[in-house]
Amino acid sequence: MSPVGNSLSGQIALVTGASRGIGAATAIELARRGAHVVITARTQGGLEQTDDAIRAVGGNATLLPLDLMEGDSVDNIGPSLFQRFGRLDILVSNAGALGKLTPVPHIMPKDWAAVVGVNLAAQWHLIRSCGPLLTAAPAGRAVFITTGRVQRPRAYWGAYGATKAAMEHLVLTWADETRGGNLRVNLFDPGTVRTRMRAEAMPGENPQTLQPPEAVAPQIADLCMASVVEHGRVLEAETA
Repeated sequence: MSPVGNSLSGQIALVTGASRGIGAATAIELARRGAHVVITARTQGGLEQTDDAIRAVGGNATLLPLDLMEGDSVDNIGPSLFQRFGRLDILVSNAGALGKLTPVPHIMPKDWAAVVGVNLAAQWHLIRSCGPLLTAAPAGRAVFITTGRVQRPRAYWGAYGATKAAMEHLVLTWADETRGGNLRVNLFDPGTVRTRMRAEAMPGENPQTLQPPEAVAPQIADLCMASVVEHGRVLEAETA
């Protein structure tokens, strides 16, 4: 059973893509464990719904609406968190862009730029912005959400799979650079989950056959605990 109560009391957690799906469920779970959660996404309304759910479990959140495509805004996250809280203990980088599923020669420049911007460039901005605070934390934890598509390329998924593969390489490189300290950096593959992105990619699929975001959120939160020893690994969700 996952830890509950105030096991993350006093810690500050940042969760991207927290307006719905896996990001929202993870933010709620971290708040349930006692963390103050800074939730970010493009949609204010979605963040407010997540905030309501966090309050319902007795937690607290700070809403930070922003577009991860805006590099300058992402660069300001770390300094802003330091100014307000003086620390950052946990980063869950969940936000991702599917892009249009199309043959590689047919990928349009604007679609390519959007997927690269969210799945890769934004991750670099997050690392450079939040990395110093996470490294300085007593038990900094960073979890990046990835996909099995990296290891299993499939027709029409080129932009998504390629950018996630590049993200994995970037994150694992950072993990190797921080080896020996208190920071733990890992990637997490949630598998097939009932999300809006999954519905867009597989419109004919029955969503009720998939596990909900709440099923994987505790596993992501577990990787944010001070007891975690894994570092520089790509971990897969455990299914019931």
